[in-house]
Amino acid sequence: MGKDDEPKTYRYNETPVYTTSNGCPVMDPQASQRVGPNGPLLLQDFHLIDLLAHFDRERIPERVVHAKGAGAYGEFEVTDDISDITIVDMLKEVGKKTKLFTRFSTVGGEKGSADSARDPRGFAIKFYTNEGNWDWVFNNTPVFFLRDPSKFPMFIHTQKRNPQTNLKDATMFWDYLSTHHESVHQVMHLFSDRGTPYSYRHMNGYSGHTYKWIKPDGSFNYVQIHLKSDQGNKTFTNEEATRLAAENPDWHTQDLFDAIERGENPSWTCYVQTLSPEQAEKFRWNVFDLTKVWPQAEVPLRRFGKLTLNKNPQNYFAEVEQAAFSPSHMVPGVEPSADPVLQSRLFSYPDTHRHRLGGNYQQIPVNCPLHAFNPFQRDGYMNVHGNYGANPNYPSTFRSLTYKPGQVSQQHEKWAGAIVAEQLPVTADDYVQANGLWLVLGRQPGQQDNFVSNVSGHLAGAHERVRRQTYEMFRRVNPDLGARIQRATEENVNGPQPRL
Repeated sequence: MGKDDEPKTYRYNETPVYTTSNGCPVMDPQASQRVGPNGPLLLQDFHLIDLLAHFDRERIPERVVHAKGAGAYGEFEVTDDISDITIVDMLKEVGKKTKLFTRFSTVGGEKGSADSARDPRGFAIKFYTNEGNWDWVFNNTPVFFLRDPSKFPMFIHTQKRNPQTNLKDATMFWDYLSTHHESVHQVMHLFSDRGTPYSYRHMNGYSGHTYKWIKPDGSFNYVQIHLKSDQGNKTFTNEEATRLAAENPDWHTQDLFDAIERGENPSWTCYVQTLSPEQAEKFRWNVFDLTKVWPQAEVPLRRFGKLTLNKNPQNYFAEVEQAAFSPSHMVPGVEPSADPVLQSRLFSYPDTHRHRLGGNYQQIPVNCPLHAFNPFQRDGYMNVHGNYGANPNYPSTFRSLTYKPGQVSQQHEKWAGAIVAEQLPVTADDYVQANGLWLVLGRQPGQQDNFVSNVSGHLAGAHERVRRQTYEMFRRVNPDLGARIQRATEENVNGPQPRL
C-alpha cells in the first residue's frame, strides 16, 4: 500500500464523510432499516449491527492494579554529565532530549475510584529512545509492602473487595498487614499525609527497585532513581482528601490536564544513587529488598536530568488506557538486578498487556518504539503494521540482518546455591527504617497526630483480634506509636479510654 492509499487522519477544520467501519458512506447514522415505519428491524442493516457489535466490545479488561490514571507527553533532557557511570545512549550527552509519555495512577482502586483515595500512586514513563523504548515503572513511594513476589496477588486481594460481600473490608486489609511486618515501612508512608498527595504534579517518583547500569569499562553499578517534583511536595489531610472524593473524584486527572493546557508544564529533576557491587556487599541494607531505602546520607543523590510534561493526549482510550509499560522494556546499558520482585515483574507486566491488549500491544501507536524490526514475531490479533511483508519469518540465508551486540555485564555476579522455597524472614531490621520515618514525622508539626488519626480511623473498622495484631506491629516500630494507635483506635470503637 502506497502513501496515498494509507488511511487519512482528519483535522478538526475538515469535514469528513461519515461511513461504516469498512468505509461505506452512510446517509443518517441514527436511522435503522426496518419493514415500514413501525415494522421489525432488518438483519441486513450492517451499519446498525456493526455499531452495536463494536459498542459491546468497547471496554477492554480493566487493569488489575493501576486501573485509574491520567497521562501526558513530554521530554527528558540530560542536564549533567554522567558518562562515567552509564553507556545508555539517552544519557550520554548533556543537552540531549528524548520524547516520552507518562501515566500516573492509583494502585488499588478501580477505574471509577476517587483520585484522592489513600493509595500509593504509579508513576510510569516511556522514553522513545533511538535504541528502543525504555520504561521506568515507578511509584510515588520509595518502598513497597513486600519483597517476596508470590505474596503480591494475595496482598492485592486484601486491598480490593471481600469475595463474599463485595465491600472494602478493613479486617482483611489489616489482617494481612499485621501478619506481614515487612510491610510496615510502606504502611508508614501510606498512612502519613504522603498517602494522599495534592496532585500528580506535587509528588515524587522512585524506582524502588535496584537496577544495574553498565559503565564504559564494562563493569556496573547498582542504581536507584529518584524524581523530585519541581512544583514541591504538597499533600491533603485525610479530611481534605475525603471531602474531595465527594466533590471532585477526578481531581488529579483534571489538575494535570488543566495545568498543561494553561502552559504550566510540570517538571521533575532526576537523580541517581549508585553503589558498586563491592559497596553493596558491605551495605547494611540488602539492595535487593524492596521494603528498604538507601539512606541519602550514606548514598548521596547525583543529578542527571529533567523531565517535563508539555502535551495532553488527544484521545484518552488510545493514548492513556492503551499505554503499556513494563520494567522489562530496557535499552543497552541497563539490566535488572536480582531483586526478586523486579524479576517477577519482568514477566508479569508484558503478560498482562498481552491479556488486555493482545500479543501485538507494542504496535499500538503510544507503545511503538522509534525503530523495531523483528520478523520472527508474526501474525496474531491486531497485527496492523504490515506483518513485515515478504520478509522471512526465520533466520534466512536470503535475508541478511545486522546484529548489534549489547554490552552485558559479566563481572562480579556469579550465582550458585541450593534451590530453596521460603519467605524472607522478618527481623529487627524491618522496623528500623519505619521508626526512622516516624521520627521524621515528629519533626513536622502535626504529622504524627495525622498519622495516628489516619490509621485509627481506618483500623477501627477491623475485627478486634486484627486490631490487636496491628497494635503489636506498631509497638515493634516504636512503643509510643503503638500505644497512641491503640488508644485512638479503641476510642473510635468504644468511646474515650482511660489513660494508661
